[in-house]
Amino acid sequence: MDQKGFRRGSFQSATSDEDMLEIAGASTDFSMADDDPPLDREMGGFSSYNGGGMNGTSTMMDFLEEPLPGVGTYEDFNTIDWVREKSRDRDRHREITNRSKESTWALLHSVSDAFSGWLLMLLIGLLAGSLAGLIDISAHWMTDLKEGVCLAGFWFNHEHCCWKSNTTFTDRDKCPEWKSWSQLILGHGEGAFAYILNYFMYVVWALMFSLLAVLLVKGFAPYACGSGIPEIKTILSGFIIRGYLGKWTLVIKTITLVLAVSSGLSLGKEGPLVHVACCCGNILCHLFTKYRKNEAKRREVLSAAAAAGVSVAFGAPIGGVLFSLEEVSYYFPLKTLWRSFFAALVAAFTLRSINPFGNSRLVLFYVEFHMPWHLLELVPFILLGIFGGLWGAFFIRSNIAWCRRRKTTRLGKYPVLEVIVVTAITAILAFPNEYTRMSTSELISELFNDCGILDSSKLCEYVNDFNSTKGDDLPDRAAGPGVYTAMWQLALALIMKVFITIFTFGMKVPSGLFIPSMAVGAIAGRLLGVAVEQLAFYHHDWAIFSGWCSPGADCITPGLYAMVGAAACLGGVTRMTVSLVVIMFELTGGLEYIVPLMAAAMTSKWVADAIGREGIYDAHIRLNGYPFLEAKEEFSHKTRAMDVMRPRKSDPPLTVITQDTMTVEDVETIITSTTYSGYPVVVSRASQRLVGFVLRRDLIISIENARKKQDGIVSTSIICFTDYCPPLPPSSPSVLKLRSILDLSPFTVTDETPMEIVVDIFRKLGLRQCLVTHNGKLLGIITKKDVLKHIAQMANQDPDSILFN
Repeated sequence: MDQKGFRRGSFQSATSDEDMLEIAGASTDFSMADDDPPLDREMGGFSSYNGGGMNGTSTMMDFLEEPLPGVGTYEDFNTIDWVREKSRDRDRHREITNRSKESTWALLHSVSDAFSGWLLMLLIGLLAGSLAGLIDISAHWMTDLKEGVCLAGFWFNHEHCCWKSNTTFTDRDKCPEWKSWSQLILGHGEGAFAYILNYFMYVVWALMFSLLAVLLVKGFAPYACGSGIPEIKTILSGFIIRGYLGKWTLVIKTITLVLAVSSGLSLGKEGPLVHVACCCGNILCHLFTKYRKNEAKRREVLSAAAAAGVSVAFGAPIGGVLFSLEEVSYYFPLKTLWRSFFAALVAAFTLRSINPFGNSRLVLFYVEFHMPWHLLELVPFILLGIFGGLWGAFFIRSNIAWCRRRKTTRLGKYPVLEVIVVTAITAILAFPNEYTRMSTSELISELFNDCGILDSSKLCEYVNDFNSTKGDDLPDRAAGPGVYTAMWQLALALIMKVFITIFTFGMKVPSGLFIPSMAVGAIAGRLLGVAVEQLAFYHHDWAIFSGWCSPGADCITPGLYAMVGAAACLGGVTRMTVSLVVIMFELTGGLEYIVPLMAAAMTSKWVADAIGREGIYDAHIRLNGYPFLEAKEEFSHKTRAMDVMRPRKSDPPLTVITQDTMTVEDVETIITSTTYSGYPVVVSRASQRLVGFVLRRDLIISIENARKKQDGIVSTSIICFTDYCPPLPPSSPSVLKLRSILDLSPFTVTDETPMEIVVDIFRKLGLRQCLVTHNGKLLGIITKKDVLKHIAQMANQDPDSILFN
C-alpha cells in the first residue's frame, strides 16, 4: 500500500493502496491531474454522517463535528471503499427523506434528487450521441481527403459530393464534382505518373494525420491514447485515476480519434467511443451533488455511459447495455440497468437525428439477405468460429508480447517515431490493394453485402445467366474473373490486417480493436463463403447439396459468412458472447441469423479459452498492473487468511494506533515513517483489542486543521478516539478528539478463514483492506494488493512482476 508523491504540510503522505503506475504505456503527466478534480471537498450538509462508514450518528462535540474539507475523499491511484461510499449514500438519502416531511421546499428537493439520475442520463446520451455523430462525419470526410477533394465544396466527402451529380448508377463514384489529386494537379487521372502522384498524396496525408494525432496526445493528454476499455474496467472496479476521464482527455481523444481513423491505420473508433462517453458521464457528474461527492454513485453513472458509448459506436442500444453488463461493469444493480437502457436509447436517438451516414439508419453495415441459412451450413460457421478463436488467441499473445517489449525497451521512449513508421508501412502496403485502401468500415460493409443485379463491385462479377433467375433473387452463379481477382486481393488484405493490427493496437494514438477484428473475420468469412458457393454451384449433385441446393437456386449467401466470421474473430479477441451476438444482429439487422452468430461466438470463445483464459482487455489490465480483481475466475486453493496477511512471521509487528494514549507527535512519527494508507486503532498495545480503522489521509487533514483552528493543540496533545477521554492533569495541553474519522465497523475475518471466502468478500464488497483477528485480538491486515499477489503466486506467476508496473 505504498505510493510516494503527496506532500501536505510538514510531513509526507504516501497514501495509495497501489504503487504509481503507467497508464496504457502513456507517460503519466500530472499537469493534467486537475482536469478531473477530486470529489468535492465540502462534505457537509448531513451531520448524521461521521466519516466512519456505518458508525451511526455522532453526538460528540469536538472540532470535527462538521466534516472537514478532504476528509473521506481519496488520493490518486487509490482504491475506493465501496462499503463506506454506499453507507454514506444511504445516510444522505435517509436525511433527505426525513427532511422532506418538514417543508414543501424540502419535498421539492427530495423529488429533484430522485429525478437527477434520469436527467444526468439524458444529458450523457445527448452529448455522447452528438460527439459520435461529429466523429463519424469528420472521419468520413478526412478519409476521403487522402484520395481527392470535392470542387462543389471541400467539406463534402466523396459520397455526399456525388449526390447531386447526374452520373449513371454504375459510374456513381466518378462524378465530375469529385477530383482525385492527380486530376487536380496534373489535369488527368490516367497513366503511371498520375498513379504515383495519388500514391504519394495518400501516404503524405496519412502521415500528417497520424503525426498530428500522436503529437496532440503526447503534448496535451497522455491518457487519450489506446482503447480506454481496460482502464475503464479498472476505474469501474473502484480504482481512481485522476484525469483519465477529464475534460482535456475528452477534447483531445475526440480530435485525435478522427485523425487516427482517417490516417488509415488498422484501428477502429468503437472502443475509444466508450472512453469518450465515460468522459462525458464523469464531467456531467459534477453538475449533480450526489454524484460529485460519492465515488460509488459516480461509477454507476460511468457504467451507463459505457452502454451509451457502445450504443453510438455500433448503433446498438441493447447491445450497449449488455456490453456494459458483461464486459466492463464491476457493480451493476438493477437501477443502473434501467438507466443504462435510457442513456443508450437517448444516445442512439441523437445519433439517428444527426444521420451521419446519410442512409437514415443508425449503422453503416445494414444488410438484407434474401435466403435463409440451411442446417448443414453450421459446419462452415463452426469452422469460422474455430478460426476466430485461433486468431484471437494468436493476436492477444502477439500484441501483449509487443506491448511488453515497448514498455521494457527503448522503443517506448520514441512513441512519435513508432506511430510514423507504422503509419508509413500501413499506407505504403494499403494503397495498391483497393480493399486495404478503402476505410475498414467500408470494407466490412462491402464484404457483408449480398450481390444484387446493379452491384458493380468485383466481388459481384459473376457469369450472369438471367434465364434461371427466380423473382428478385439471383441464383448461385459461376465466379467471373473479377471475383477471382477480388479473392486474391482479399487474401493479401487478410495477411496484412492480421499482422499490422498486432503492432497498431497499443500505440500512443486512440485505437479501437472492434473494427479491425471484424475486418479480419469478415475477409476470412467472405473467402470461405465464395468457396462454398462455388462448390455448391459446380457440385450440386453431391449428397450434402442435393437435398436443398438445386441448380438455378440461390443457396449460399457469402455475405452471411462474412458476418459470422466477423462475429467469430471479435469474440475470439474480446471473449464476449451474449453482448456480441446482440451487437451483431443490431449492427446488421440480421435478426434471423442469430443461431449462426451464436454458434460462431461460442465456438471462438471455447477455442480461444482453451489456448489462453484472458481476453485482450484483461491481458492489458494485467500487463499494466492495474489492481483489478476478476470476478469471473474462481479461486480454488486451500490457503487461509493467516497465510496471506501481513505482518508475516519475519516482519516487524503491525503498525497500530492506540485509542487514547498516543500524542500528536507519536501519530505524526508513524505517518512519516510508514507508507500505509490506514492504521488499525486498538485499546492498547498490550491487549491488541480492535477498536476501529482510521485512514492516513483523514489523519493528516484532521491534525493539520486542528493545529490551525483549535487552541491548545500541540505536539504533546493526546489524540483520543473514544467518547470519553481519560482524565489528565490540569497543566496538560488540550486533547484532540478524532472519533468522528474513525471507522468503528471495519471488516474483519478470523485467521482461519479460507482464502476463497476472503477473495469472494473482496470481489463482492469491493473492500480496500480487511483486518485479521484471533479471539478478538488483532493479528494482521490483508489489502487488495496482498490478495492480487497471492492469486498470482497461486497461478505460478511472479507476484512482483505483474503488479503496478
